[in-house]
Amino acid sequence: MNDFTYYNPTKIEFGKEKQNNIGKYIEQSGIKKVLLVYGGGSIKKNTLYNDIVTSLNKHNIEFIELSGVVSNPLLSKVNEGILLAKENTVEAILGVGGGSVADSAKAIAVGSKYDGDVWDFFIHKAQITEALPVFTVMTLSATASEMNGNSVVMNDETKQKYSIASVLINPVLSVVNPQLMTTVSDEYLAYSAVDIISHCIEVYFTATTHPHFNSRIVESIIKTVMETTEILLENPNDYDARAEFAWSAIQGLNGLTPAGTAGGNFPNHMIEHSLSALYNVAHGAGLAVVIPAWMKWYKEQNRAQFERFAKELFASDDAEVGIAKLEAWFAKIGAPITLKDAGIPRDGIEALAINANETATMWGMGELYSKDTIIEILEKA
Repeated sequence: MNDFTYYNPTKIEFGKEKQNNIGKYIEQSGIKKVLLVYGGGSIKKNTLYNDIVTSLNKHNIEFIELSGVVSNPLLSKVNEGILLAKENTVEAILGVGGGSVADSAKAIAVGSKYDGDVWDFFIHKAQITEALPVFTVMTLSATASEMNGNSVVMNDETKQKYSIASVLINPVLSVVNPQLMTTVSDEYLAYSAVDIISHCIEVYFTATTHPHFNSRIVESIIKTVMETTEILLENPNDYDARAEFAWSAIQGLNGLTPAGTAGGNFPNHMIEHSLSALYNVAHGAGLAVVIPAWMKWYKEQNRAQFERFAKELFASDDAEVGIAKLEAWFAKIGAPITLKDAGIPRDGIEALAINANETATMWGMGELYSKDTIIEILEKA
């Protein structure tokens, strides 16, 4: 096991009706004014928006609103939020929605304390040294944004989908009420499941040091996600399955699984960001296309771990069987598994590879994942 420091400052309030206490939680932090960030208005179709507003008003928390955050969150919307936050001197950002809302809230929190262009942080021209506090109320579980310091945003103009990471943008507190997630469509449940699995297997397969304990955590999370996804596709109102799915999602990317590992990276996310950026593919859908293709390309570089994966997840000693079984499961739950399924033409591969190589270079992976290598991987999709 490699040496490591593990620190996660986020408090999780998990359970039924806890969104009704968000005003109290913010008040306890000494905050009086927030920017309320949410998506396309779905929170107004149920009682959630009213629950949030009622709680904020009850605890005398003033709020300014920013709506319209979309899947694959946009830099232009982040900049709109930064302007609102600065003009109204808010003290914190409250994101209510899924991972895209949480990511936008975090980017706004960083940009609100910076005099320059927030994109500077995404292209490594600036380092995060301060940010407004972030709170979230989650309506979808997938990204673990509720308990990590990561934010992914797409630059509308350059079509670059890049990320920032800092413990300074870990939410102070996140509300996770599985009841709020019962209206998630089967489609996005499937995409969420793929995203959670991807968070777990990236380092699982690529790390040069990966303790057995960490492998067992990853395998447990994946098994739980697969079991609960199938239950929820049959019965979306199964609270216990929804709760286990949500808690597993959080563990997938809150810093737990890579602690003590070394040498790991995130090639599937690196490649998928280009699918989202150039074709507006839902993140989990793009990952369902990329993961099996990448696994087929990479398996010989860590065959023992691929054989372990096959054995622990699918009761087979054959690495190829493990890959095929995972790909078949993605298809079974309704996720696309080929570029064609995702609406991406074969003649788009080169542009995807060029875009992805830019991300690879930004992430220090440019030599391993050249344009030609990425083309080779995508050809397997």
